[in-house]
Amino acid sequence: MEDFSLFVQYAITGISLGSIYALVALGYTMVYGIIRLINFAHGDIFMVGAFLGFFSVSVLKLGFIPALIIAMLGCAILGIIIERFAYKPLRNASRITALITAIGVSLLLEYGMMLLVGPQPRAFPEVLPQTKLFLTEQIYITNQQLVILGVAIFLMLLLQYIVRKTKIGKAMRAVSFDKDAASLMGINANTTISMTFAIGSALAGAAGVLVAIYYTSISPLMGVTPGLKAFIAAVLGGIGSIPGAALGGIVMGIIESLVSAYWSSTFRDAVAFGILIIILIVKPAGIFGTNTREKV
Repeated sequence: MEDFSLFVQYAITGISLGSIYALVALGYTMVYGIIRLINFAHGDIFMVGAFLGFFSVSVLKLGFIPALIIAMLGCAILGIIIERFAYKPLRNASRITALITAIGVSLLLEYGMMLLVGPQPRAFPEVLPQTKLFLTEQIYITNQQLVILGVAIFLMLLLQYIVRKTKIGKAMRAVSFDKDAASLMGINANTTISMTFAIGSALAGAAGVLVAIYYTSISPLMGVTPGLKAFIAAVLGGIGSIPGAALGGIVMGIIESLVSAYWSSTFRDAVAFGILIIILIVKPAGIFGTNTREKV
């Protein structure tokens, strides 16, 4: 019984962490679904969101919700700027060119932030003092985990509503299916692509604030590993699939938590990349993805 309680406890931690991966993975999957680009700068937008939250709390003396909103708005604007100046000119270029550009943007964000704030990690202010809510004598969930889960679920449901029920969401789906045909039907593809980057970046900014609150430490390189894990989550769920990205993030979080608990935290990153290799070999399209043929 005690072993089962520990398993449930680790699973709760994993779901909380996985919901953050899911928010970042959604940005990867949305951009890929629209323009078939793996935006490797996305993890660093997550980092910028954490620093915007830090600035809002420590300098502007704002609370959690205003800091979250500022981080999302700031990252949405950053996403539009990156798309407009870095990716739009390369829209008809080869995929390898766009991929190299994404890596360049990633390095620019990382070392640009180091130039602004320095390379040293910073302690994030305690905006949500941790308390434990015991479900049983051995199983508990913290208020921070509840907030992370609540915010993540709300944002994922909001995204699903935007994609399925709003005009911009319908435009996103049309451009994703056939950009040229969508343009002929009167849809502004450039605006739609910019809005896709804005929404995905806003979700990454929210994830950055949630991670900062949970781990209480931020640094200019904090987005590298979570960004890669979120990419793995997107591939696991089926890159291009919004439900797949959400599920992949949760699965990644649970696996990472269980590996840390039952094996070693040293190997959790290795296990994550091992999952990527296995998925690419066994089911490259992911859980909810579909195999497509491309003409050479």
